[in-house]
Parts: sequence; C-alpha cells; structure tokens
Amino acid sequence: GPATCTSDECAATPAPCGTGQTCNDPNTAANSLHDFTCTCDSDMSVVKTDGPATCTKDECTTNPCGTGQDCNDPDTSPGSTGDYTCTCTGTSIVVTGGPATCSSDECQATPAPCGTGQTCNDPNTAANVLHDFTCTCDNDNSIMKTDGPATCTKDECTTNPCGTGQDCNDPNPSPSATGDYTCTCTGTTIVVTGGPATCSSDECQATPAPCGTGQTCNDPNTAANVLHDFTCTCDNDNSIMKTDGPATCTKDECTTNPCGTGQDCNDPNTSPSSTGDYTCTCTGTTIVVTGGP
Repeated sequence: GPATCTSDECAATPAPCGTGQTCNDPNTAANSLHDFTCTCDSDMSVVKTDGPATCTKDECTTNPCGTGQDCNDPDTSPGSTGDYTCTCTGTSIVVTGGPATCSSDECQATPAPCGTGQTCNDPNTAANVLHDFTCTCDNDNSIMKTDGPATCTKDECTTNPCGTGQDCNDPNPSPSATGDYTCTCTGTTIVVTGGPATCSSDECQATPAPCGTGQTCNDPNTAANVLHDFTCTCDNDNSIMKTDGPATCTKDECTTNPCGTGQDCNDPNTSPSSTGDYTCTCTGTTIVVTGGP
C-alpha cells in the first residue's frame, strides 16, 4: 500500500528563508507544499509565506537628512520607522526623525579658508548664509577680504630696488608699509632706507684676490661706477705693473736650458727685469760661470 511521507519544506537546501529568518512549515504532508512561512528574527511581525521576508528597511537610503548632515538608522527592521537620526556633520547637533537645523561657520572649514597669518570671521553662521566670511591680516588689520584670503605680504625687495652690489631687506612686508626697505652695500655697513646706497667699489677687495699672490693690488678710484682700473705690482720687482689683471712677475732664465747638457743652471733672481744673472756649473765640480755655459 502507499507509504506515509512527510515533506518539511524548511529542511530544504539551500534554506528557503535564508539567514536572519525563522522558517516554519505548518503541514509537512508530502502533498502540502508552498505553505511554509519565513519570520524575520529582527521583527517577528514581519512574516511571508512561501519565500523569504523583507527584514531590513534602512530609512537613510532615501537621504532624508539632506546635504551637510549624517544619517543613521539604528533599527532597520521594516516595522521600525521614524527612528533615524540626522547629525550636523562635525557637530553634536542631532535630531531624530527629520533633518537638523545646523549652523555653518565657514571659518571652521578644513583647510582653513584664510590660511596662516590671517584671522577668519563669519558674521552669520546660519546654514543658508555662505561666502560672507572675512579674512583679516594679522600684521595689518586694515587689510581685509571677504570670501577668501587677503594679500598680507608685499616685499618691496622683489623688484630689486637696490640694484646690483647691494643687499635689500624689507623689515615689514605689509602692503600698507612702503618705503621702509633698506639697501646695504654688500660686505659693508653702508645702509640707506628707501633707496639704493652710494657704495664704494674697491676691486682689490674682491674674492679671489684679483692679483693673486706675490703681487700688490691698488685701486686708485673706488667709486662704484669706476671699474677695471686696479693695478697689480710685482712684489719682487715694483717696476713691473699691470692694469686690470695680474702682472707677469717671474722669468726663470734656466727654463730655456742655456747651459746645455752636463751643467747645472741656477737663476737667483727670476724677476723679468733681472737678466743674465743665471749661472752654469759643471756638474759635480766647482767650475761656475755667470751668464753663459
């Protein structure tokens, strides 16, 4: 005869209700199908027959708080409505079930809207009032700009008002402080405020020394606009002088080998004006001749 069979649909694989739901088959007779129910574990009032129920409903998905606010739905079960919260971003202002009324202090933005060295002020922090903040220079509170950073520095030295050979310094680069820059003759204590200084230009003080070693340098006119007039005089022969560059102060007559082979040459005075004083000595002897082999 026929067998007595059971068919518990909840025992099927995969589970017909999925996770987070409880399955119940009220009639497990083999000919009784599609009567199982799925009940949400998070809300037992939500039940569906012959398939999984819809157990979550995040109210924040519709963006009920609008922009500038953070939405949170602590209970996403379908039966829990109106419990979402709206928090003004970056604040502790929270409202449940609707958007909050937020203040909007633009000076609190990141990065700081005025930058460094300036003070920001937002006279109206209502959320719908924007672009009214002001930036005031800390070094000059008469300089102010609305809806953006002010121009707080103006270094007068950037235009090179001192010219070459002078060092420029602007002690107060505020735009309203003009004519206070100083010009200092490089390497000196000559300083003039508000314009270029009158500097001396002793070319002999240049680095490296323009005449080199073994020579004396003299600049007869050190006016800044008089250049290339310095002279170099040989220390070993002050009759030898050259203008605007080092003189030739040595002339060793032995370099031309006037004594020939087998003799030792010696020039005791290598000044260019001292000639014919070299000696030739027969190598290994005391035979010496001056001015020739």
